[in-house]
Amino acid sequence: MEFISPTDGSMHLEQVYQTIVKFIKEESENQYRLIVGTDSQAGIEDIMFVTAIVIYRVGRGGRFFYHKKAEKIHTSMKQRIFYEVSKSLEVASKLTGFLADEKEFSENLKVEIHVDVGEKGPTNAIIKEVVGMVVGSGYEAMIKPDSYAASTVADKYTK
Repeated sequence: MEFISPTDGSMHLEQVYQTIVKFIKEESENQYRLIVGTDSQAGIEDIMFVTAIVIYRVGRGGRFFYHKKAEKIHTSMKQRIFYEVSKSLEVASKLTGFLADEKEFSENLKVEIHVDVGEKGPTNAIIKEVVGMVVGSGYEAMIKPDSYAASTVADKYTK
């Protein structure tokens, strides 16, 4: 799976992970959050899905990476949101698998899944379901307005 870094260009997920580790080790005394979120935009013939990975140095900025892929599927809005969440969970699972080897900070690194749903609008009916999906997978779930990895970072690249 290829990701784009605005700083480093195209990179495989393993390279993204190594960049994240380096970023954390540069200032290991800080707190960090590893965040994954996916957004989508329906087009005429396909849907553009963008998954963003954000490593946030709490209070001090961060870096992000994104994967962009158009898929020729036609689903309801509800099904599309579930598909977005499954894409985020897949990436988070791979990253936490890599993290298992990093004993010095893996236990203190909070992993969040940002879901593009909120209490206002048509997605409010599925909040409990998608949050349950994320929490049941062992991650913290964030919804709008706090789900910036999905609703801001990934959204920027769906067009």
